[in-house]
Amino acid sequence: MVEHGVFYWNELMTRDTGKAREFYEKCLGWTFTEMPMDGGGVYVLAKLGENPVAGLFTMEGPHFDGVPEHWMSYIAVDNVDERLELAVAHGGDVMRPPFDVPGIGRIAILKDVGGAVQGWMTPTEMAN
Repeated sequence: MVEHGVFYWNELMTRDTGKAREFYEKCLGWTFTEMPMDGGGVYVLAKLGENPVAGLFTMEGPHFDGVPEHWMSYIAVDNVDERLELAVAHGGDVMRPPFDVPGIGRIAILKDVGGAVQGWMTPTEMAN
């Protein structure tokens, strides 16, 4: 069961998923499955055995110019829209408004009061 307020998912934002896959396969024993994304592109799911452990996302397009490769963390929240309103009221800044990912959940990207970037998401299994 997914709990509100805990780190739920980690995603490697990279320009070269092939190089990243090779590194994590050799160093950690991860295997990978590709999933087509709405609007094109491929999302890479990393697994250890049968357990999903992370995602790899290819940073493409001008909105990623100057953005270094990094790990992005997502925190599970009970209602991303309501929690985002609270975040803004307390000094947070919305970078990407809430959006739905079918079968995954509802996600928003924000900066906290100190400027740390993170994702907040209401996973599908939490919303049901």
